[in-house]
Amino acid sequence: MFDLGGVAIEIDLDPMLDHWQPYSTLSPAELRSRLRIDEPYRQHERGEIDAGAYMRHLAEVFEIRADVSTVAAGWNAMLVKPVDATLALIARMRRQLPCCAFSNTSAIHRDTWSARFPALDDAFDRLFLSFELGLRKPDTAAFEAVVEEIGKPPGSILFFDDTAENIDAARSVGLESVLVRGPRDVADALVRLGLLDAGWGRLVDEGG
Repeated sequence: MFDLGGVAIEIDLDPMLDHWQPYSTLSPAELRSRLRIDEPYRQHERGEIDAGAYMRHLAEVFEIRADVSTVAAGWNAMLVKPVDATLALIARMRRQLPCCAFSNTSAIHRDTWSARFPALDDAFDRLFLSFELGLRKPDTAAFEAVVEEIGKPPGSILFFDDTAENIDAARSVGLESVLVRGPRDVADALVRLGLLDAGWGRLVDEGG
């Protein structure tokens, strides 16, 4: 089970802030200082508020004088590109085991990556997305709901995520979990468990 942002999709907040900067009354440093996970952010990822309402919230927080579509274009600019080396590992794993994604995300980001990176939708056997579940990581209820849907014991699920808080929560409900800083962490874990040949680490390094 794989997180998406930071694991299978490269995330960079700089393109988002760069897009907003011409429309904001804030300096670049002030703009960056207002980055935070607040309650509207969580509500948006749980599907409790729609994209329009959340974009208006962002416009207020970042003092953006622009229409909703301009704010949304910046919000979507953080989705940079697929992490090809990780997707290659997932494709290899699917020859042996089912692979699913479990991501904190929103409908607007789902629509964006589906349009920009359509191969992502086909990279997994199943997608568990927070805005559809009504639950998000690191809430243990989110992990418990996904485990129940999968229908396997938690200890039989290997989870990859780039956020330590999510890893800790996953472990608290019994999932085997790996903190990911890049594709090599995914490859090393799979090699260590005997699911991949050691040569994959070299291939991942060569692929960047």
